[in-house]
Amino acid sequence: METHNITKITEDELQIIAALWESARGKIARRIVICAGTGCIANGSLKVHAELKKQAEAKGIKASIALDVHDCTPRDILVTKSGCQGFCQVGPLLSIEPDGILYTHVKEADVAEIVEKTLLKGEVIDRLLYVDPVTETRRKGKAEIAFYAKQERRVLSACGVIDPEDINEYIARDGYKAAMKALFKMTPQEVCDTMKDSGLRGRGGAGFPTGRKWELALKQKEAEKYIICNGDEGDPGAFMDRSVLEGNPHSVIEGMIVGAKATGASVGYVYVRAEYPLAVTRIRKAVEDARKAGLLGKGIMGSSFNFDIRVMEGAGAFVCGEASAMVSSIMGNRGMPRPKPPRTAEKGLWDKPTVVNNVETLAQVAEIILHGAAEYRMLGTEKSPGTKTYALTGHIANTGLIEVPFGTTLRHIVFDIGGGILDRDGKLNNHAFKAVQIGGPSGGCLTKEHLDIPMDFDSLTEVGAMVG
Repeated sequence: METHNITKITEDELQIIAALWESARGKIARRIVICAGTGCIANGSLKVHAELKKQAEAKGIKASIALDVHDCTPRDILVTKSGCQGFCQVGPLLSIEPDGILYTHVKEADVAEIVEKTLLKGEVIDRLLYVDPVTETRRKGKAEIAFYAKQERRVLSACGVIDPEDINEYIARDGYKAAMKALFKMTPQEVCDTMKDSGLRGRGGAGFPTGRKWELALKQKEAEKYIICNGDEGDPGAFMDRSVLEGNPHSVIEGMIVGAKATGASVGYVYVRAEYPLAVTRIRKAVEDARKAGLLGKGIMGSSFNFDIRVMEGAGAFVCGEASAMVSSIMGNRGMPRPKPPRTAEKGLWDKPTVVNNVETLAQVAEIILHGAAEYRMLGTEKSPGTKTYALTGHIANTGLIEVPFGTTLRHIVFDIGGGILDRDGKLNNHAFKAVQIGGPSGGCLTKEHLDIPMDFDSLTEVGAMVG
């Protein structure tokens, strides 16, 4: 869809865009959101999307596949794509709002029935509903499904809900207000202090405090500084960062803008694995749309601050997930880690101060700036505040992408959200639980004796594992 055409965005413009989007959305009777994350696309969700619009229009249903903020013509349905909706086990997924319906395992052949029964007659198709593995009962929507209801989705709150290619929808959900606040109402030190007060720690695995890292870069005297988003997610079975880039790329961009203000960086890099083509496509479009809207480039948002972002694809080298190796790769050299000190925040790209933050870390920055450190600390533990996303894979009833507060036990994740352990025959058998591998190749294995430890940076380190 078209970006609202402006030269330099202002706080008033953000409010205008949000109002225009809400007005246009108010003219839509139903919104159908089809999961267009990598997993569901591989299972045919794009065919479902195309067929739904075709079948709806054949039945006289007025349908649109994008929300035009300048066109408030009433429509019966809005059919949009989303990023990963999380529940990969039962994809492709199709949500219908405001009905609160979630259809699972949706195929192209199911579309005609969905149009005829649900959209025209208001009937729920039982065979497409999720079946609880414990009670074997069908559940209508996310509120009734333990996989969703027992999570605390903050980073993922918009993933699987919004159209990731619509900058106006992101703005309508308070997008870029935090960047505006940081640019015009806060000093770099105040931004660093807020991040330190929040206790946000890097989600890439090491858990280094984000505010301290930014402050270290801020204190460097060089005029030229950089900020890098580390999207080189190489751990086997991990797809947390990929899903955020696919489902809510503007949250990452906004986090980078705030980080740039805090450190004095004028150029940012998003380093993404080439094996993530959809993530690359969506972050590139988001950067282009943000640039067109005056959110990136010279004098962003009408300020005197210059900041722009470049997207770079990694070549699949696992070692480039390490900060100094990534810096080397971006400069066109072989990706090789180097001894520390100095840290990259002191000498990184071209020997200039360079902050490297993980995708999930940056995606939380805007909420902290907008709502404050104290509110962020309401979830998690004292030393590991906030939430953490995990990719659930293996012999478990509910595989997919989840998010829980730090301090949540492994038992809650595996049995309450994950639905329990499957044996070799695919039947639920919780006595079959042996171990969970966590933290990628650098991590460790958690066994039955670890089921009730709080999952946080320090507790996991004590038992030889890591968050990852």
